[in-house]
Amino acid sequence: MTETANARKIAFATFVRRALDDARAMRAWSGTEVSRRTGVSRQTINRWVRGDWASDPEAERVVAFCEGLGLDPAAAFTALGWDRTTGSRTAPTPPPMDPDVEALLRRLVDPNVSDAEKFHIRETIRYLAYRPTLPANVRNRGKQAG
Repeated sequence: MTETANARKIAFATFVRRALDDARAMRAWSGTEVSRRTGVSRQTINRWVRGDWASDPEAERVVAFCEGLGLDPAAAFTALGWDRTTGSRTAPTPPPMDPDVEALLRRLVDPNVSDAEKFHIRETIRYLAYRPTLPANVRNRGKQAG
C-alpha cells in the first residue's frame, strides 16, 4: 500500500470516528441507530473506522452516511482525497430545531448533569420518537368531547 493510500484511509477513518462520536454525544445514537438512519451497515461503518478496505468506499454510501448524520459529503470526499465535485450533492438545509429540543441536547452534553438524568432524558426521547402514532379519528375525540 502506498503512503498516500494509507494516509487517505487514516483521514477517512478519523472523519467517520468523529461523526460517530458526535452522533453518540449529541444525539445519543448507538452504532445500530447510526446504521439505521444512514442506511449504511454497521459492518461497513466498522470497516471504515478500521481503514480495512481494499478499494475506495462507494460514493453513494459515503453520501448516505453523511446525509443521515447531517454532514456535508464534501468533507468526507476531502478526507478520501476525491475531487469535491465528484458525486457530491448539496446537503439539504436542516429544518430549524425546536428550542426545547436544543435545551435537551445541551443538557445531554453538559458535564454538570448527572448520568441518571441523562439516562432519563434519553429514555423519554426514545419513547416519544418510537411510540405509535394515533389514528386521526382517535386524536380528534378529545376535541369533539369538549
